[in-house]
Amino acid sequence: MQKIVKNTGCPAPLGADREATDHRQAVRERDRTMKESMYGELTVIGMRGSEDFVQKVDNYLKDWRCHGAEETYLAHTNCPRFGSGEGKAMIQESMRGQDVYIYCDVFNYGVTYQMYGMTVPMSPDDHFADLKRIIAAIGGKARRITVIMPMLYEGRQHKRTTRESLDCAMMLQELTHMGIANLITFDAHDPRVANAIPLSGFDNVLPNYQMVKALVRNVPDIIIDKDHVVMISPDEGAMGRCIAYSNSLSVDIGMFYKRRDYSVIVNGKNPILEHKYLGQDLEGKDVIIVDDMISSGGSLLDVATQLKEVYKAKRVFNFATFGLFTDGFAAFDEAYERGIIDKIFTTNLVYRKPEIVDKPWYVEVNMAKYVAYLIDTLNHDATISDLLNPNKRIAAILEKHRASQGEQGQMSMDFNKADNK
Repeated sequence: MQKIVKNTGCPAPLGADREATDHRQAVRERDRTMKESMYGELTVIGMRGSEDFVQKVDNYLKDWRCHGAEETYLAHTNCPRFGSGEGKAMIQESMRGQDVYIYCDVFNYGVTYQMYGMTVPMSPDDHFADLKRIIAAIGGKARRITVIMPMLYEGRQHKRTTRESLDCAMMLQELTHMGIANLITFDAHDPRVANAIPLSGFDNVLPNYQMVKALVRNVPDIIIDKDHVVMISPDEGAMGRCIAYSNSLSVDIGMFYKRRDYSVIVNGKNPILEHKYLGQDLEGKDVIIVDDMISSGGSLLDVATQLKEVYKAKRVFNFATFGLFTDGFAAFDEAYERGIIDKIFTTNLVYRKPEIVDKPWYVEVNMAKYVAYLIDTLNHDATISDLLNPNKRIAAILEKHRASQGEQGQMSMDFNKADNK
């Protein structure tokens, strides 16, 4: 495919949604007034396992900038392995003067390589090593390098309690020393880890708007107000996320407190002994559990069980930016069959087993367009503040949702009156 080398404007295609059309018109307006200044020619690199996602991003960029199907913003790269497991990076075109965006899902265990005749799944360490190889292969020729790492490598090892390594801080410093200008991540476990690189760009992006949009589309009968919905934080660490949703949706919040056994360590963490709920009465209300990730899911299912069986919640939903499901889906299938969980919403920013899309309790939240917005805006050297603040967009979609519910309610009343005549 031919590499795109310039940006031009063209009419919007028929059937484009309003959001994409507005963005495309903004791009054309920049072109027409000659006030835009791209930081450099745009190049997007998708690391191994991210090919499908970055292809969707590329399609949006080509649509907005009106390029043909045979052209692409994607660079051709490869990270082959020797039989011993050692690797190298190869870039098949010049990066000189380019504004480079590298998308790297370090948690994609669906990618494998051969080592001493064995098929080995790539670990986060393997993905991070390949990322550094790609940056090294660029060789300082790019005008700017931005790394988009949706789930932060070693994000859960962000603080030191005893004699422990500070892996996340070390990773950030290593990348900045290699020459990256910005790092974009989503829903960092603790965004304060940005303190490790105070002189470099670090953007923590939240998928709140996309989650709310997916909720109203997949649960059209949900009434989002303080009398019908409560946001639930599964622990004290997720309260910030919960408060953000609470402010945007104008609903109340509740919290669970985790009591742990700090005398032992199981699978790298202190086991949870008990969850205690702090908050208002939940009987008959829809509740939404908010967290950054689902790992094994044990903690989520314990909280959901209490919400349903002890506190008599009407329905239980879950917003989790990253669905790892490290112990498989069996426990979630059982919880759905028992009526404990109604819907789980996770993004497509990281790898999930393909069979999850067929689960009746699962909803995938597509983030490709949002990532394309971020790349397009930054490439034009413009601020992304409006993209990082979803409150106006959430208010707009809630207004549309409530208007739709009002219309449906009026139609139902008219239908009942007609039946009674």
